[in-house]
Amino acid sequence: MSQPIATTPSLQAVTESIIFPPGDIYSDELPLESDLHREQIDLLIRLIKWWWRDREDFYATGNLTIYFSPNQKKSEEFRGPDFFVVLDTEKKDRKSWVVWQEDGKYPNVIIELLSNSTASVDKGLKKQIYQNTFRTPDYFWFDPNNLELQGFHLVDGQYQDLVPTELGWLWSQQLELYLAVYLGKLRFFTPDGLVMLPEEESNQQLEQTNQQLEQANQQLEQANQQLEQANQQLEQERQRAAILAERLRNAGINPNQIF
Repeated sequence: MSQPIATTPSLQAVTESIIFPPGDIYSDELPLESDLHREQIDLLIRLIKWWWRDREDFYATGNLTIYFSPNQKKSEEFRGPDFFVVLDTEKKDRKSWVVWQEDGKYPNVIIELLSNSTASVDKGLKKQIYQNTFRTPDYFWFDPNNLELQGFHLVDGQYQDLVPTELGWLWSQQLELYLAVYLGKLRFFTPDGLVMLPEEESNQQLEQTNQQLEQANQQLEQANQQLEQANQQLEQERQRAAILAERLRNAGINPNQIF
């Protein structure tokens, strides 16, 4: 009795049978470790967005899933950095970062916030993934509790330790900014060494500067008024002296012999 001949499905049939996930899948990240972690992530996002408020060619976010499966499957190959920045991309809101929907782009900068439960992964497995798969040029980790800060830059496919400045600052080539601890928080510093302020602090500082300038203008105006009064008094004294001198001359007295 003859057996049925097995057939191999065509490539088109196999392709049509695969259901690819949509590009707008939601992030799949767990809640943050603590308020310190949440506040630090929020601060970094607000800082970079305010600093680059006139730019439209970057994406900055935190605690958001990056899906990077070569098979374009949501269930495979995903990570959620605490903070990351992608350059040369469209500035818009996203539910997650799906590499195959973003022209194959991976983050240019990643910052992980350490905790007791994540430190070994952040320093081990994640570092290897960011180095070997993401090829992320700048990788940093920061511990909000003990303020440990370390950074790496990708050189010839391998992460090399960043050498801190005398002040302990680390330079990000991708951001063209320093990272350093300031008042217990990880902050960005400009190449000139100025601490970067979020919008609300920047506005407060601007308001304080304007108030100080206004006070200085008022003090200058008061000084000008006092100087004007002094000049008027001096002119009055000169006029009185001139009148007295004229009277003396009319009386046949030489005022120069008196004064």
